[in-house]
Amino acid sequence: MDVIRNFSAGRHASLPVALTIGNFDGLHLGHQKLIATVVGRAPDLVPALMCFEPLPATLFRPEQPVPRLMGIGDRMRYCRSLGLERVYMPRFNRGFAALAPEVFVREVVVKNAGARFVVVGADFRFGARAAGDVELLIRLGRRFGFDVEVVEPVRSDNEKISSSRIRGLLAAGELEEAAELLGRPYSLSGRVLGGQQLGRTLGFPTVNLRPPVPPALAGVFAVRVRGDGLRDHPGVANLGRRPTVHGKEWLLEAHLFDYDGRLYGQRLEVEFRRFLRGEEKFSSLEALTQQMRRDARDARQALKADVGVF
Repeated sequence: MDVIRNFSAGRHASLPVALTIGNFDGLHLGHQKLIATVVGRAPDLVPALMCFEPLPATLFRPEQPVPRLMGIGDRMRYCRSLGLERVYMPRFNRGFAALAPEVFVREVVVKNAGARFVVVGADFRFGARAAGDVELLIRLGRRFGFDVEVVEPVRSDNEKISSSRIRGLLAAGELEEAAELLGRPYSLSGRVLGGQQLGRTLGFPTVNLRPPVPPALAGVFAVRVRGDGLRDHPGVANLGRRPTVHGKEWLLEAHLFDYDGRLYGQRLEVEFRRFLRGEEKFSSLEALTQQMRRDARDARQALKADVGVF
């Protein structure tokens, strides 16, 4: 799968493309319906997706960044697994945001992406101040030579499935409900970082991963971990800033039960199975260690009970 970050007019447009456009944070069931529609146009058209970094709402309100459901690496891997052959991911800045709707379609969608078929949701907006809507896109498609298919939203419990809805569920620790809307259990992946090995000195060695920032959830969780030589390995994880040890950066720390191997540099996927508690600041490392023992016990019990839940 080709990932294209920088546009150059016509450079990538030699083959006609079926394109879906949006933020696609989380790649939930609604997103999957859009993607399946463009993938269904292969091999006549190259199935492609266009998303933006950073998220537009974060660009305009950097003091209130949108919590992220997935990092770029996870998004690209999942796009590939869904059958996409190309992902356009232009950098979203104020210049890009200022493009008039017609200019965005002419220069970005047609000249740069080579779209001949465009798939969007019914509430799709585009161009400066989100002035463009689906009706305008259809009219511009007739002018510039591409067809438009509008896909109705996927609903659950009579409510539209959306990234913001899933963020709310994750923030509340409602992992099963979030999994239903995603079509899979929520997980994050990354390469194992070298650390201070504080967990090892406390009797709880951890593998440390960098989550997307800011993450959509935080706290302590029962987890299952996958990677080279690991298949759904049980564990307990903390996702947060580690206030007890004066941490500042977000970190995902997972303790794998009954495992003593070396995993530095390997890519692991941490699947969140049960929310146990919020992150806390403890008065001492001893108090923290005592709570970690309780967390490990609670996680083991939760993982025994959750087999086949979702």
